[in-house]
Amino acid sequence: MASKLVRNRLRTLCRISQLSNARFNNKLRDPNSNFPSLHNQVKWRSYSEVSQPTPINPPPPPSPNPSTTSTSSLNEFELAKFSAISETWWDAEGPFKPLHMMNPTRLAFIRSSLCRHFRKDPNCTRPFEGLKFVDVGCGGGILTEPLARMGATVMGVDAVDKNIKIARLHADLDPKASSIEYRCTTAENLVEEQRQFDAVISLEVIEHVADPAGFCKSVSALTIPGGATVISTINRSMRAYATTIVAAEYLLQWLPKGTHQWSSFVTPEELVLILQRASITVQEMAGFVYNPLTGRWFLSDDISVNYIALGTKPANSDETLD
Repeated sequence: MASKLVRNRLRTLCRISQLSNARFNNKLRDPNSNFPSLHNQVKWRSYSEVSQPTPINPPPPPSPNPSTTSTSSLNEFELAKFSAISETWWDAEGPFKPLHMMNPTRLAFIRSSLCRHFRKDPNCTRPFEGLKFVDVGCGGGILTEPLARMGATVMGVDAVDKNIKIARLHADLDPKASSIEYRCTTAENLVEEQRQFDAVISLEVIEHVADPAGFCKSVSALTIPGGATVISTINRSMRAYATTIVAAEYLLQWLPKGTHQWSSFVTPEELVLILQRASITVQEMAGFVYNPLTGRWFLSDDISVNYIALGTKPANSDETLD
């Protein structure tokens, strides 16, 4: 069943490349976009068999606003929203509880996929020894710290100063994490400084930026030729609206109301095309599925709600992004 879902999704990705540029210009808020045809083949890796839960009937979601444009990837409203709850980053029962619950599964994908790409042994204690990573939109560092413990030289960046202060204080409690370089800055600023990393990781961030296409260009510029990019986000589907907004924010109250905007979610097809335009080729994609019986997340072929993607930059990439 899962492999059939993957084949159907791959066929959908190929069909998407034949749609008009205007349709994606509206969706991506970039009136000058001109996506090339999608010829790359995503190397879908088969994950566990998944039975689809019965979706609930959510109220009608808001329509995306295609007229919203911005020259910066920063979204001031989103920054203020997360600044208000920054002190709760390391409270496993607080507003960031879903991220704490999902973190082991996110790390499992990152560890396995990056070890394959960089030809590292995933079974050793510190498989990322000798590699430089940047965690863009690191928040309080709940992902940054495990990356450092796995041997990577890690920089964590976030545009919210309170997040960085919390991250530094917490990292200093662990000698293995105290080497992390935390900075209150943006991906765009790092590009201006001509910084580059073996891997650029940005999880649950792109749905909160004002300009996803511009953000991905910056992510690409920060990735060395032959390097890797890992991005996770939420699919703009009715099922995602039902689970991440109606259920998580209003029914279960896992998240503060208003944490997510359905119109800002990014579909897998859009993410593949945005990254391709930024010279990043998606190689792997997996979904995250929550099991309410065990209270745990697991990797799946089901990318209808939460999903994560690994992309790579050509080793001979020297083109200038426009």
